[in-house]
Parts: sequence; structure tokens; C-alpha cells
Amino acid sequence: VQLVESGGGSVQAGGSLRLSCEASRFRHCMAWFRQAPGKGREGVAAIDGPRDTEYVDSVKGRFTISRDKMNENTLYLQMNDLKVEDAATYYCAAKNGPCGSVSWRAADTYNHWGQGTQVTVS
Repeated sequence: VQLVESGGGSVQAGGSLRLSCEASRFRHCMAWFRQAPGKGREGVAAIDGPRDTEYVDSVKGRFTISRDKMNENTLYLQMNDLKVEDAATYYCAAKNGPCGSVSWRAADTYNHWGQGTQVTVS
């Protein structure tokens, strides 16, 4: 499965961006991770099937993960009210089977990764 992200960029604090990830094949669990310089890879949000979602506490109420209604292989991350601490490289990830209420955060449980897209917040 190949994953291709797009939609990163630079934005001022309080602004919005939408990230997209196109998967070559359907995977039940898809997620967004991020990695800032000098830090580990952090699970941001995950979606199981069409609508069961999980979020890290720091983005709840600001970020929304979703799949395209017409093409479930396309994943989105709508990011609103961006903060300086949200700046990172964002990665799309996918794995076979369910996300898991705990394991969704574990990067080593994902089989497939995109190349990453940079988000800068100033």
C-alpha cells in the first residue's frame, strides 16, 4: 500500500490547514502522526473504518480526521486554530485490522507510511 500526503504549508497561529492522504488500497485503520525536530513520532488522530475516531488530547476540538465520502482511500486531517506547538512533519499511516483504543498511538503497529508533509506555524 502506498500513501501520498499533501496539503502541508506555513500558516500563522490561529489559522487552518487541511492535510490529505491518498492510499493505493483500502486499509481499515488510517492515522496521522507527527514528528517535530528532536522529538519522537506522536499519534495525532486515527480513524477506524468510516467514522470511529481517536485523537490525542492536545488536538481535541481543533483537528478532525475523516475519510472522503466518495473514496474511502482518501484520508483528511482538518486542522483549525493551529498553535506553534503543532508545527511538525505530519505522516499518514495505515495498518490492517482495527486501530485499537490504545494501539492506535503506537507507530510500530503500522505497516504503511507516507513520506511526510511539513506544517509550519508561526
